[in-house]
Amino acid sequence: MARAKSSDIVLETALGHRFKDRSLLERALTHISALSGTPSDGPHYQRLEFLGDRVLGLIVADMLYRSFPDESEGDLSRRLGALVRRETCAAVAREWEVASHLRVGMAEKRSGLRNREAILADVCEALIAAVWMDGGIEAARLVVEKAFAPRMDAAPHAVRDAKSLLQEWALGRGLKTPVYEAVERSGPDHKPIFRIEVVVDGFAAACGEGPSKRVAEQAAADVFLQREGIREQRS
Repeated sequence: MARAKSSDIVLETALGHRFKDRSLLERALTHISALSGTPSDGPHYQRLEFLGDRVLGLIVADMLYRSFPDESEGDLSRRLGALVRRETCAAVAREWEVASHLRVGMAEKRSGLRNREAILADVCEALIAAVWMDGGIEAARLVVEKAFAPRMDAAPHAVRDAKSLLQEWALGRGLKTPVYEAVERSGPDHKPIFRIEVVVDGFAAACGEGPSKRVAEQAAADVFLQREGIREQRS
């Protein structure tokens, strides 16, 4: 087993988990821009982020179900959306001081990529997945509960994300659930730009862009909401 670096121990203390397989921690902290050769095949965090998003959602949903036995499905969904949204995950990553541990390319380091909200949110999810793979669901639960449980009471007061608001609006009018379709992907592998189109029956499609599909979907939903006057344009 590889010997732990002092910086890793600091991060592990913040997480509340000591890794047995240190390669998982290294992968979770590696941005694709830090790799040479064939980055798409290298040990970066994107696949862990995919898994961590699902692990986080499951654990937080279970926390909410047990903590608020009298709340409706809609109330629980709003709490869940507020807790797993990008802004919350980024805030958790800042508490863990993830930025100082993240490996990125030299150009990206100079540009301040390590401190961007979207990147911090992605790494938060990647670290949760790494913990799950290293120690199982109970280890992941301990990490998530430590970081997210203190935020549960504030969750209902958070602004609902655009996708959730659009879905509630559509279903409330008897329309089908909005459909999100990938229109275009551009930019280099380490800095992609996704263009997503949201389609609601009876309305013109709306498009949004972002550094990930998740961000682009939120942007598309926000464009639709603003265009139709469902929500006032944010400053």
